[in-house]
Amino acid sequence: MSVDATTVRRVAKLARIAVSDTEVTAMEAELNAILGFVEQLSEVDVSDVEPMTSVIPMAMKKREDRVTEGDRADDIVANAPASEDHFFMVPKVVE
Repeated sequence: MSVDATTVRRVAKLARIAVSDTEVTAMEAELNAILGFVEQLSEVDVSDVEPMTSVIPMAMKKREDRVTEGDRADDIVANAPASEDHFFMVPKVVE
């Protein structure tokens, strides 16, 4: 895949970046270099590589999934300046 001047202008417009005509050719070359590097990465064989959660092998810490004390809505909203039906009341922020 290669990027042309039209694509550079479109991407710049979508990103709301002001790009002059002289910068378009430079950005075109940079974006094509980035895409070329990504194509090189896709050629690497990773079929034998297992997904990792960390750079060092370790077991994930998991907590037991159990029901804890619930029905504490009154305690939760007790310090709220305003509440109604166990919900926090806040000022309207959207006009």
